[in-house]
Amino acid sequence: MSRPDKKKRSWRETVTSWLHPRAQAMLFLGVSAGIPFSLIFFTLSVWLTEAGIDRSTVTFFSWAALGYSFKFIWAPLVDRMPLPLLTPRLGRRRSWLLVSQFLIITAIIWMALVNPVHGGNSLTSMAIAAVLLGFAAASQDIVIDAYRIECVDASQQALLSSMYIAGYRLGMLAAGAGALFIATFFGTSKEHYHYSAWSSTYLTMAVAMSVGVVTTLLIPEPERKKSSAQDIYTTWQYARFLGLFLLVAGLFAAAFFFSGSPAQALKENLSRHLSISTMNLVNFGVEACRLGGALLVAGFGVRAALFAGMVDRKMVFDTYVDPIRDFFSRYGLRTAILLLTLIGFYKISDIVLGVVSNIFYIDMGFSKDVIAGVTKVYGVGMTILGGFLGGILTLRFGVYSILFLGAALSSGSNLLFMLLSRGSADIGMLTLVIAFDNLSAGMAATAFVAFLSTLTNVSFTAVQYALFSSMMTLFPKLIGGYSGEMVNAWGYGPFFLFTAALGIPVLVLVWLAKDVVELKEDRTG
Repeated sequence: MSRPDKKKRSWRETVTSWLHPRAQAMLFLGVSAGIPFSLIFFTLSVWLTEAGIDRSTVTFFSWAALGYSFKFIWAPLVDRMPLPLLTPRLGRRRSWLLVSQFLIITAIIWMALVNPVHGGNSLTSMAIAAVLLGFAAASQDIVIDAYRIECVDASQQALLSSMYIAGYRLGMLAAGAGALFIATFFGTSKEHYHYSAWSSTYLTMAVAMSVGVVTTLLIPEPERKKSSAQDIYTTWQYARFLGLFLLVAGLFAAAFFFSGSPAQALKENLSRHLSISTMNLVNFGVEACRLGGALLVAGFGVRAALFAGMVDRKMVFDTYVDPIRDFFSRYGLRTAILLLTLIGFYKISDIVLGVVSNIFYIDMGFSKDVIAGVTKVYGVGMTILGGFLGGILTLRFGVYSILFLGAALSSGSNLLFMLLSRGSADIGMLTLVIAFDNLSAGMAATAFVAFLSTLTNVSFTAVQYALFSSMMTLFPKLIGGYSGEMVNAWGYGPFFLFTAALGIPVLVLVWLAKDVVELKEDRTG
């Protein structure tokens, strides 16, 4: 990656740069990206819990956010494919931004119109809307990342990134704490659930997404180099490529859906002969096989489409194979597998615990106002402070040291949740836990982003970074989907101990990756 300009700026130039229109645009686009993430990953679990939905069902809804983990699959389409009518008028980036934002708004309104207490079909409808929200939000993230990189040179990337992250946190705060405050204002609570209050809350969030729409309509389209890769292929080739994506997505969804009943029957059969603790492991294995089978069916679909000449084989290889081949050729098979394993599991402690955290706060007896004020408002402030500390420490001690420290503190902070679970709803203890947890998470995130940046090749930055960031959450979210069943079987204390223990192998992986990280730092230093 190209380095930013090292020239020092005066205080006046620094302050003025924050007022640059593109910096302000990234702040608002960050808000637009943070809102759907918080709605699907945090606020939805509170709504479903208040509605009396079973804990294990609530945590399964976290899988709706898997769109963020699989975004590398359709990232090349969003990156390169022109949209009829819109692209000639708005440009490639702004047209995809607008489409993804309208899909986000549609999904949020859809969720607002569904009352989950009606069960059966209503929960299925809510799940479909949540999946659409995750897919559209992940698509928006892809476009915003591309826009940020293209609209300014390398010397201003840090500025735009910091504004985007600040906006993202504000969006998460609005859709997290803000949504809980709004729901409480409209009169819903755990004791007295009111669907209309949650419906009004989600409709309010849909209106809040207009921030992103207005920003998209006002910002200029970044200039594109005429020799960019997206000019190599024709619109018809991209249309066929889109058809392949839709075909494969349909095969995956169908295989996963129709295997649901046999998988459930198998689990019920096995439950008659196995203990509850053993069944949690068996359930995970069955669902993992179900997911693997769906991926296998999708893979056969790709091979069949290539054999039939549905898409240009070279186009597929240029898009997906070359970036992966480059990564393995640069690091070698063993080192590449080590690095990918570290990427896939680095945040496992935080994510698995995070899926059940809101349910835990409610079960402990904390009110929505306390949850919003302490875990969202105060927690966001601690995360930002942790990111600031992580940046300073990374510059002083290097990526590897803070990568290791962040992983250790993040898994260790889960032990504080054990202490919290053994007492009553103590706001002081909750504040202490949130402070330590979010500070360590901010530090770890800063070091991890720096670590990922050292792994990408400038020729394949977009696809490789999308792949890395997708892997970062894929496996933890799959495991997190079963966190409700784990809590049901073990209780909160043992569950938090388990999530802390998940961090131990990560420390070993960081240690083993030390030489590779330091070598990359030497090359880019």
